[in-house]
Amino acid sequence: MTAPLRALIVDDEALARSRLRTLLGDCKDPTAVVTAEAAHAVQAVAALQRDSVDLVLLDIHMPGADGITLAQTIAQLPNPPAVVFVTAHSEHAVQAFELEAVDYLTKPVRLERLQQALQKVERLLQATKAPPSDTADEHLIIQDRGRTERVPLTEVLYLKAELKYITVRTAGKSYIFDGSLNELEERYAAQFMRVHRNALVARRVMRALEKHFDPEEGEGWALRLQGVDELVAVSRRQLSAVREALVA
Repeated sequence: MTAPLRALIVDDEALARSRLRTLLGDCKDPTAVVTAEAAHAVQAVAALQRDSVDLVLLDIHMPGADGITLAQTIAQLPNPPAVVFVTAHSEHAVQAFELEAVDYLTKPVRLERLQQALQKVERLLQATKAPPSDTADEHLIIQDRGRTERVPLTEVLYLKAELKYITVRTAGKSYIFDGSLNELEERYAAQFMRVHRNALVARRVMRALEKHFDPEEGEGWALRLQGVDELVAVSRRQLSAVREALVA
């Protein structure tokens, strides 16, 4: 039996913290224990300096620094805990995932959704602790229409999160993979680079940055890859890192 996940709850409403603590007590697989609570960002930072936690359950609208700002601070810690946003406001989801949030829960939180979020955190922790492996022998296991296929990681050009699944693109075919983009990024950071909140690209096939117009995001930049004709959008947040990777 694995140890309970250690959680910090950050919310300016005492009732919301109490409800979340009760829900965490009902979670079974994995379990979780609340090691600290905070009503605002200053208390949260103090708690993180004092105690080691696995995840932060973080509200967005709070007095002083909001949850988005606090998440940015958490990301700069030497060993940052996973962040799960818990908020009554759905409009910040895109920004939250750009900050690598593991999940985004809207209030009132259901036990089932909270349990799913904890499972994502646990998988992320396991992937982080996993020993490095030789990617020449690594495969993604694809379940497709009743058949199982092993796709060598060395053939994968990009991984793109779409709805509940991940598109795995090789030079000859696209596959649907049931997994977490964050987990794949953690495990294969040396081979794949985050270029957008929903996309990882194999570093070896990155060729050029081009001006690009996206119907949803407007004018921006996209990455041309070796092996496929389509471009992969690059977010403003990742643009500088992508440029550096191309000239490295």
